[in-house]
Amino acid sequence: MHVKRNTLLLLACLVWSAAGFNILRIGLMAYPAYLTVLNALLSVLVFAVFQYFIFGKLVKKHTARIQGYPEERHFFLKFFDGKAFAIMAVMMTGGIGLRVSGLAPERFIAVFYTGLGAALLLAGLLFGRNSAKAVLGSQNKSQ
Repeated sequence: MHVKRNTLLLLACLVWSAAGFNILRIGLMAYPAYLTVLNALLSVLVFAVFQYFIFGKLVKKHTARIQGYPEERHFFLKFFDGKAFAIMAVMMTGGIGLRVSGLAPERFIAVFYTGLGAALLLAGLLFGRNSAKAVLGSQNKSQ
């Protein structure tokens, strides 16, 4: 199935927003028993590190790559490259493994998943913003 370039950005938005929402939900469900100022600050730190060093750069990189395609239509899974899909698979496997194995204490799940989930959700929303900008930009060019 082939879709327009702007649709690739929308697909990235949906995938990362869904993943972020789900991870954030898991973290927030575990949080009530561990709600302290220190834990909240640690969650903010996790969010900032992932957003600044990983997801913010990922959004910019993949948005530029998608918008740089000369052809209008592409296979729908081209919203990410192989490296990004590998990162996603490793993160999902690691996260599920941590929870299922019981190796990570519930406090870690609360603090880390809340920060990580919020960063993932923001990345998804940024892809959505970039998709909307691209759609509006293409509409303005055609007028």
